Amino acid sequence: MKISTKGRYAIRLMLDLAIHGEDGYVSIKTVSQRQNISEKYLEQIIKLLAKEKLVESTRGAMGGYRLTREPKDYTVGEILRVTEGSLAPVACLDADENTCENCMDCVTLEIWQCILDAVNKVVDSITLQYLVDKQKEKGNCGCC
Repeated sequence: MKISTKGRYAIRLMLDLAIHGEDGYVSIKTVSQRQNISEKYLEQIIKLLAKEKLVESTRGAMGGYRLTREPKDYTVGEILRVTEGSLAPVACLDADENTCENCMDCVTLEIWQCILDAVNKVVDSITLQYLVDKQKEKGNCGCC
């Protein structure tokens, strides 16, 4: 399993909104400049996040995006699943029900399930607030 730039940038985008959103809405252009990520690419990502109600937007001179909840109420896992889909290492674990014709006899399925469980445990235990706090500990690195 490999997390794509879409997933990695989504976390950076959400972190930026969490850090700078206290003042209101944040424009994608501003996030793009701070994060050194293409504005067009961020627009694609923000649409996915908005569709799932992780962020909300407003138009106008002071328009932009902001989080819909407190940073403590988001997990890295939630953000990654919106942008990446399933985090399963193999296709047969993508859905809730395993429809693979070999799943009853597959001895390697246990390995893939253990990997998926471990990944989910990690990403679901890290909140956006944790990342905000870690960023503040590091100080202003110029990216946020």
